[in-house]
Amino acid sequence: MTAASGTATAWRYESCASYDELVARVLAGEPGPDPASQRIAVAFTTRQAARHTGRATGYRNEVLSLRLAGAVGSCAVEPGTLPDRTVEDCVGADVARLLEHPLLPVRVAALDAYLMHAGGHTPATGARPVALPAGTSLEKSRARANAVVELLGLPPGATVLVVGVVNSLLEALRSRGLHYVPCDLGGGSTEWGETVATDALGAAGRCDALLVSGMTLGNGTFEPLRRHAAANGKQLVMFAQSGSAVLPRFLGHGVSAVCAEPYPFFWLDGGPGTLYRYAGPRPGDGR
Repeated sequence: MTAASGTATAWRYESCASYDELVARVLAGEPGPDPASQRIAVAFTTRQAARHTGRATGYRNEVLSLRLAGAVGSCAVEPGTLPDRTVEDCVGADVARLLEHPLLPVRVAALDAYLMHAGGHTPATGARPVALPAGTSLEKSRARANAVVELLGLPPGATVLVVGVVNSLLEALRSRGLHYVPCDLGGGSTEWGETVATDALGAAGRCDALLVSGMTLGNGTFEPLRRHAAANGKQLVMFAQSGSAVLPRFLGHGVSAVCAEPYPFFWLDGGPGTLYRYAGPRPGDGR
């Protein structure tokens, strides 16, 4: 199994105007096999706590992952919020049923698994692989952050809304002379003592561009941010462990670029890995 594996005939990239449209197209079987015929073989959660050497603060992650044939789809959740029986509910269930599951993270992970199976991250879907070198957790975090921030086309002095606070991303923005407004539903403060906002949409109006975690798919905050970017002609760059195969489907409809990181994620081991970048026309670039 590889992160970029998919069926023999990959679904060519087609942009969707909304999350609901994408789900409807999947339920209709447009990208590949009938989702009612595709059953989840393995479901698992990954929990981790990290505090990189030299950093004063740490963080926790919890991710639900579903395996469909040779593909894995994932969606992060707030640690401790996923019911204990969730993985048992998913195992053996078909994708069509899981796309109507009462828990949004389950629906997102199922959609991600299906799209990974139907095409994955390949040239046919518009993916450009970027090698992530081996290294310590901090070295790999910084390498990923640089790959993400490079997708922003902004002059020094511009302000970026960062939804899903990752200190390495903030560090990369600072090194480029960019200002930022950190935002996370959990609040708190950054490595540099900056207050973390909790209302992303409320802060978006005073920012020139948006840099947003794929975790917003699983907590229901992605669509309002996508609509804001589309309506105001702002760049929206997604960094996606959650829904890595889902978010590239919105290029040209609010999303300007995606740095996709399917399972296994950079923080799981010290070996090399691969990110997949997607880029569409930037708002206002005349293309």
